[in-house]
Amino acid sequence: MRDEKTGNTVLMLLYIVFFVLVNSPASVGAGSVSLRQHRGETLTEVFETPLPVSGRLGEIAAKTPTGLQQGTINPDAEKGFAGIPGAPKINYFVAFLWAVWVGWIFSTVGAFGGIMAGVGHLTLFGLGSYADSFTSTNPELNALLTDSIRATNQYLVALAALISTYNFYRMKRLVVPLGVALGAGSVIGGLLIPWLTAGKIQLGDYIGLFGLAVLVIGAFIFYGTTGRARSTKKKANEASAAFQRLMKENDVSESQGVHIVSSGLREVTFSFYGTQFSFNPLLAVAGGLVIASISSFLGIGGGFLYVPFLTAVIGLPMFIVVGTSALAVLLSMITSIFSYVVLKGTFISWDLVGVEMVGVFVGAMIGPRTQKYIPEIWLKRLFVLLAVYVGLRYFSKGFFEESWLPPF
Repeated sequence: MRDEKTGNTVLMLLYIVFFVLVNSPASVGAGSVSLRQHRGETLTEVFETPLPVSGRLGEIAAKTPTGLQQGTINPDAEKGFAGIPGAPKINYFVAFLWAVWVGWIFSTVGAFGGIMAGVGHLTLFGLGSYADSFTSTNPELNALLTDSIRATNQYLVALAALISTYNFYRMKRLVVPLGVALGAGSVIGGLLIPWLTAGKIQLGDYIGLFGLAVLVIGAFIFYGTTGRARSTKKKANEASAAFQRLMKENDVSESQGVHIVSSGLREVTFSFYGTQFSFNPLLAVAGGLVIASISSFLGIGGGFLYVPFLTAVIGLPMFIVVGTSALAVLLSMITSIFSYVVLKGTFISWDLVGVEMVGVFVGAMIGPRTQKYIPEIWLKRLFVLLAVYVGLRYFSKGFFEESWLPPF
């Protein structure tokens, strides 16, 4: 009873943090005023204006018309994100708090780290509306900022995945061969998609597809919480029940965690708290390829796809899915970040990333230690709740140009 109350308390506190942050004044976007306050002003047709921004970003930003209207840059305005005059100014304390949430949610449910990082960068910090303002005036800058958001999301997820992998491995709640097989498939997708799409995706399209993907996966996970779906996963339910029972009795031992029984190219068998599971490594490689292609395009970790794949297709309990998903995500993120930053030269705001990674570290260290107190069904319901909110908001924003849910 005490463990269940602890889990419910953790969930309630995090719900409150999530909704307070999303609906805080910062969520309107620090740059929102600069985009709207001079909407009636006349556009000044001046191009190639020198700006206090260096590198490739500076070259592309300099092609933007100067002025006070939306979609222009005022060289005399205060510097904001990436040193661009008039860009949103990010509150680093809020960025740190949000990153703690990102690290916690990823290390708790094995997913939604990249999605929550995206929510922060797009909405909480105002970068989404700012990048979208250049759709017609400087599409190249729009695409560059979109790529920057995608790659920055992945830095945060990579750190959360690294810490989660280490923690769950120590707790014997990670199936290493399965994570490696998924990661092997992800290498191809992580290299291919940035090469094909970097610099070519406009923010409006990205946001709409982002929301649609989240909604589809949320619906899939919700089905997994129904009685009909749960009745088909007898072994996973037995393993989860055994783990939770021993947790309540304070008798959890790492010796009962994941142990590889046999391995081969077509089947790997392992045990977890008295229940045996098996999977086909070739199926895992194929799944990793597809998932990494989608997640790399969306600029997220892919945990929201790995989790349903591991629970529904492989048939594993959530208590070992999170760690296994983290390993697969880590391998995928390393590949994708290399493609975006090294091969395609995507801009990264290192001061912002540095602050956020500290927050992610804190959240990712807490997650594995609180997850065991939360019943598996509630982990999935938390996943679904976040999917519905985030999915509907970005789907409507991207395809209908207005949000159906707050912040509007």
